[in-house]
Order: sequence, then structure tokens, then C-alpha cells
Amino acid sequence: MLTPDTGTRTYLPHMSPSHYDIAIVGAGFSGLGMAMELRRAGVDDFVVLERADDLGGTWRENTYPGCACDIPSVLYSWTREQNPRWSRAFADQQEIWNYMREVVGRHDLDRHLRLGHELLSANWEEAGGRWEIETSQGRITAGILISAAGALADPAIPDIEGLDRFAGKVFHSAGWDHEHDLTGGEIAVIGTGASAIQFVPMIQPHVKRLHLFQRTPPWVLPRLDPEIPERWQRRFERHPRLQRTIRTAVFSLLEASHVAFTHPRLMRLSERRALAHLKRQIPDPDLRAKLTPDYRLGCKRILASNAWYPAIAADNVNVVTAGIAEITPDGILDRNAVEHAVDTIIFGTGFQVTDPPISHRVWGRSGTTLAATWHGSPKAHLGLAVVDFPNLFLLLGPNTGLGHNSVLLMIEAQVGYLTQALSWRRRNGIATLEATGEAQARFIAKVDEATSGSVWTAGGCVSWYLDGTGRNSTLWPGSVRAYQRRLAQFDPRDYRVGVPRRRPAPLSEPLPA
Repeated sequence: MLTPDTGTRTYLPHMSPSHYDIAIVGAGFSGLGMAMELRRAGVDDFVVLERADDLGGTWRENTYPGCACDIPSVLYSWTREQNPRWSRAFADQQEIWNYMREVVGRHDLDRHLRLGHELLSANWEEAGGRWEIETSQGRITAGILISAAGALADPAIPDIEGLDRFAGKVFHSAGWDHEHDLTGGEIAVIGTGASAIQFVPMIQPHVKRLHLFQRTPPWVLPRLDPEIPERWQRRFERHPRLQRTIRTAVFSLLEASHVAFTHPRLMRLSERRALAHLKRQIPDPDLRAKLTPDYRLGCKRILASNAWYPAIAADNVNVVTAGIAEITPDGILDRNAVEHAVDTIIFGTGFQVTDPPISHRVWGRSGTTLAATWHGSPKAHLGLAVVDFPNLFLLLGPNTGLGHNSVLLMIEAQVGYLTQALSWRRRNGIATLEATGEAQARFIAKVDEATSGSVWTAGGCVSWYLDGTGRNSTLWPGSVRAYQRRLAQFDPRDYRVGVPRRRPAPLSEPLPA
């Protein structure tokens, strides 16, 4: 529950059983969305395992200066839980996190949360038809395991020679050290992606010198982020239909843009807009050349900022494009043999998307992990279900990310589909559901066909959307509406169906509350 005065969370004491029908891993937007839908469906026998000490997922972890959403606020909410009180067109981290906690309180989900419970391993037990789950706080079993760990959960720090010898401070943007004062410091920022573009303008005015190590310049569009006046917030509160109408209009506008991702030549208009933005804000032709992308817009994540270019054009910023040779005790040596003396290194290098750590902790029927099954290229039927992993479902799994619209809409489509599937299982007394090889192969073939020739594979860049094999295993190549239609109706013919289930005997060591 939310305590009105402080906003801190308190939890009622309760006993915890050792077996659940459903175990959800992760208390971010995916896990909480699944939990809400289960409650609406009248399902109460489930638990949400969260490794941190509070809910929120990426919106709890990422507290770096300037952290905000790059999807319009009106779309960054659950459809049934509209927030009329967004203060800006693009909400910041704290506002989104507060929204999540308020919704959890309204739906009484606290009693299903187990905070500080990291999943260490999950093994499918064929004889009992259940998942045996080891957490940092004890063991449970579950008939269904739903991974809502998320793609942006585990920071990626590149393996750079000498990093362990650096004498200064090192941290990743997803683990921002707020106790470390950057004022007057010599700072290195490695990476120029979605996080760096937000925090660099915030810290640049306060540091003595900022060395920005850029491997590939991003495409940057202007950012339209007006405040939402109080009078409009009151109107949205009194007239929810008005906000829904605006939400639909914004969704449709973003939805239309997906065509350009699969027909890269259509990106030229947006490229001209981005280049005009660059020219307006970077008058120095030499610096502008460093910051001009040589690949098609959309091949990497499209960024939007009005502050990025002015920040890195400042006198105290040095844009380094030579690449990093090694890290020394006192700084960073680039590939031109120039050493840049720094006292702090901040990584803005993204997350482990195509090799998520949880995939190394889940063992299927054959005794192999998800990671070993995928061989470096994640695949799942509908992005949800994997052959040889009965009763395992992945929220925001392979090929369900988006480059053009709100991923919360993809989550809602998955959650609705899974609720249908679990209801069908319960009505028919089914023990296990497992995607068939044929269904998974058909889905992957269609995804790969749609991806071929797209901006992600033919745009002239290497992005985090692509896995180690060069395949796009991250993004959904179609429209949100197409995915919603595909998941509108659960089809049991796509699954191997197990025998009627039996209630497993409880473990002798229940999971602590």
C-alpha cells in the first residue's frame, strides 16, 4: 500500500505457501500487468517474485539525471488505468514509477509480491508437471512460470582491457551513483544511446571536462515535450473520453510510422528533418561531420532531444571517435594513442537484450537452459512460448519489442492472450501447454520474412536489435495492430497439450513472506 505522507511502501504480514498455480518473475510493467489481469479474471493463486526491494523494473533502476520516457505519456500507461495527471508530454522516471505504485495499490497486488526474491534457477520437473523454483529466499513450485524479467533489466558493460585497473569511479547509467559528486570532475561517458542522450546534457554544465566516447553517432530528431497545464489535467480527470481520444490519435500517428521501418527508403524525409536539426544546433562543420550518421535512420533506436547537440558542442566537451584501445589507471587510451585523463567513467552502453541472464537460469524438459536452446538467437512462438519448455511463457520475449510505438500495448496483447490460454487450461483440466515446433517455426519464418530488407537488417548498422547471428530477435517487424490481431484468440492447436493435472505435494520449506 502507498503511505500518503511519504509514498513509501508497507506490506501486511501473511503466510506464504510453497506451491502456486502461477509464478511471475519480475515486478515491472509486464509482471504487474499480468498480475492485474489475473486478478480481473478471478485468479488469486499466484505470486510475483521480484529481486529488488521495490517494484518498478527499469523505472525503479534507472534514476540517472534526466531519465524520462521517449514514448508520449498518454500512451505509456495501461489502457484500463489512464493517468490524467501526467505533467509533461513525455513523463520522467519518478512520475512513471509513482504511477506504477499507485496502480498496484488500487488493485491490492501487494499481497502477491515477494520483494528481495531473486530467481536463481527454475527446473521443469516432468514427473510432477511443475516448475521447481529456487529463489534467494527459499524454494517454491509452480504449475505455470511466467518470465516478466524484461529486456532492459541487466546492464551491459563492455569488456575493455584495463577496466579493473582504473583508479577512479566507474558505474553504469542504470546503477547511477548519486553519492558520487561529478562537480568539477574529469568525466568519461562511453556510449551515445538513449540513456546518454538524456543524462549528458544534465551533467555537462557541472563538470570540468567531459570526454564523450562515440562509436556510432545516433540519429536525433527534435523533441516536443511541453508541460501539460493543470487545467488540462483537470479536464482529463473530469472527461476520461477526451484523454482516450487523444491517446487514440497519438497511437494512430505513431502506428503509421512503422511502414518506413520495413521500407527504408521512406525514412529519407525523417532523415532530412534530423539533418536540419543537426545543422541548426551544430554550426561547427568538423564536429557536425563527427555527429552525422552514415546509416539509415531507424537502423538503431531513433532518439529525440533538443539538449543533446548543444551540450556536446560546449567548450568543456570532447567528442572522441577514435575508439577505445584500453583503460589505464588514470584514464582512457584511444586508438590514436591519445590518453584522456579522467576520474570517473560512466557507461551508457545499454542492456543485455539478446542474451538475458534469466535464460541461463531456466531449464526445460531436456535438461537444457533457454540460453543453450537458443544458441545465441532467441526464438519463441508469438514471442511467448518456447518448444521444450512446458508451461513457460515469456512476456516481452523475442521479437516483441518496438521501435515505433508503446511497448505497453504489446504487453497488454500478450497478457490478454495468456489469460485466455490459462483459462482454457483450467476449464479443460490440462496439465501442460507447450508450443509445437511447427507453430514456432511458422511464426519465426514470418517474422524473418518481414524483417528481411527492413531498416534493421539492411540499414547499414549493427544495433542491439540484432543477436550474435545477425538476426533481428528483438523487434516485432509489423504494426501493433497486427500483433494485437494475432493474439486476439488463443488457438490450442499451436500447443502440445498434457494430461490432466494433479496437485503437487507441497515442499517442506515454504518461501518466506
